[in-house]
Amino acid sequence: MTSKEEWIELLLKDKDSFNTQKAGKELDLSEVELSVSDLADADLSNIDFSGANFSESSIVNVDFSNCDLTSADFSRCKIEECNFSNCILNGTNFSYATLNFCNFNEADMAGCVLCEAELTDSDFATSENLSACRFDEGTIWPDTEKLPEDFDSTYNYDLSSLQDEEEGSSNNDFEY
Repeated sequence: MTSKEEWIELLLKDKDSFNTQKAGKELDLSEVELSVSDLADADLSNIDFSGANFSESSIVNVDFSNCDLTSADFSRCKIEECNFSNCILNGTNFSYATLNFCNFNEADMAGCVLCEAELTDSDFATSENLSACRFDEGTIWPDTEKLPEDFDSTYNYDLSSLQDEEEGSSNNDFEY
């Protein structure tokens, strides 16, 4: 049996061998460390990468389809031409990342963090739960035809509702 560390070493040193040896296997590479890596032309589909750290990596032409990327960290990554279709992206952090020409069709985006992310030319048209992701005024969205029909990409941070909640919660509101 190959360890997580051995799989990661193979991925980083010999992608062709990794792709060949991985074929047909369901791998658990949860919580692996891949930050500041150069990943290109790899088949990483059907892998559990939950809690994995890809931060500050360059990721080009990688197939992540059908992966569990729950709480994975892709912050400050440069990601191009990657396939995230059918992925679980709950709590995945793409803050300050650049994602160009990526496929997010049928991906579950609930809780995904897209603050200050550049999403130019990526396809979210059939992604699920995009309205349950976190983003801010610095998030750069693709054209509307690449977003779900009911998605509103305008950022509205309502300070007045927060003030109302804070003012309404005093110690006098508790019952003993």
